[in-house]
Amino acid sequence: MRCEVVAIGTELLLGQIVDTNSSWIGERLAASGIDSLMQTKVGDNAGRIEQALRAALERADAVICCGGLGPTQDDITRECIASVMGVLLERVPEMEAEIAAMFSARNRAMPETNRRQAERPIGAQFIHNDRGTAPGLICPLTIDGVDKVLYAVPGVPFEMQEMMSRVIVPDLVARSGETATIASRVLRTWGAAESAIAEMLGPRMLELDAMAQSPVTIAFLASGIEGIKVRITAKAASTEAAVAVLDAEETVLRSTLGDLVFGVDEQTMEHVAGGILRDAGLSLAVAESVTGGLIASRLVSVPGASSWFRGGIVSYASAVKFDLLEVPVGPVVSGVAAEAMAAGVRRRLGADVGLSITGVAGPDEQDGQSVGTVFVGLAWPDGSVEHHLFRLPGDRERVRQYAAISAVNALRQGLTRRLAS
Repeated sequence: MRCEVVAIGTELLLGQIVDTNSSWIGERLAASGIDSLMQTKVGDNAGRIEQALRAALERADAVICCGGLGPTQDDITRECIASVMGVLLERVPEMEAEIAAMFSARNRAMPETNRRQAERPIGAQFIHNDRGTAPGLICPLTIDGVDKVLYAVPGVPFEMQEMMSRVIVPDLVARSGETATIASRVLRTWGAAESAIAEMLGPRMLELDAMAQSPVTIAFLASGIEGIKVRITAKAASTEAAVAVLDAEETVLRSTLGDLVFGVDEQTMEHVAGGILRDAGLSLAVAESVTGGLIASRLVSVPGASSWFRGGIVSYASAVKFDLLEVPVGPVVSGVAAEAMAAGVRRRLGADVGLSITGVAGPDEQDGQSVGTVFVGLAWPDGSVEHHLFRLPGDRERVRQYAAISAVNALRQGLTRRLAS
């Protein structure tokens, strides 16, 4: 069963309202094994709405249009659907009475314009709206001898969601004649460009493409300062079977990507690093220069961070590095300075692990280092120290943001390496 979504409303195109309905519908369709091929937005224009609906029906077995079922003049979804079906609208007295009763229950008189909501294309069925005045529609039609169906739901999210759950999804599943689930999992990576990730996974994707009926699909999503996401999608007869397919494919991809994968789905870098510290019973202190507190801010966003995060020192001025963290007097954008900062904050705050960062965000060079140069220092419980050099792209703010997540990633990798040895 192939399904498309058409969101109707000029406000969506103007950016006055964000179209969360389409994403919610897509998620529910996927969970029910319904293939969602395309989502379209169109303004309150009869010609363009009809064009969008006809095009969607040419491609798909079912179309869900969302919005335009209200009582005002610009709510023209019913008329457009009737035109696409090649039928007239009919007013249903029983629905008119039902809408009037809703107003009466609220001690309000029903405006004449609301009577339009009791109209439906001939041959369509109403979907009763228990949460508002606009009923939805189920509209069967035949195109070139092929039976299809067009659904219409209100744009009000909680009205739409109730109709989708109670009526439309079960109806789609019944029409499809099969029971299936589509499930996805996202592997979150850091440290390689999207093109590099795609090149690494290229052979596996060719394997999947060569299969007569591939169990999974793989897609990439560049997410800026949060890295590259690799989405695995599986379709199976049940949720349990889909999860088993995802587990198997994740194992295959991790064997190729290795340490580039830092988390799954909603796990952020700081959640993962914090979890490693918590499970190992280790505490952390941070000394920041170039990031000015961004790392500490990310860390304390993790629930329960107080169990492993001792605190941080924003040693922005060179004198603070020298006096408070006992960094040797000299260039402060260097590996030597980063290691001394990490050791100093570990000692000052009584932590097991010290993490530091120093660098140049711009606009000018510093200590002979170019803009985007960042040093991350780590001080370990056994007294050893190390540093890592990064060359980061972008303007001042992007360098600082990239530097923060790069530092936490260096911490994650260092902890993983040491705890495994």
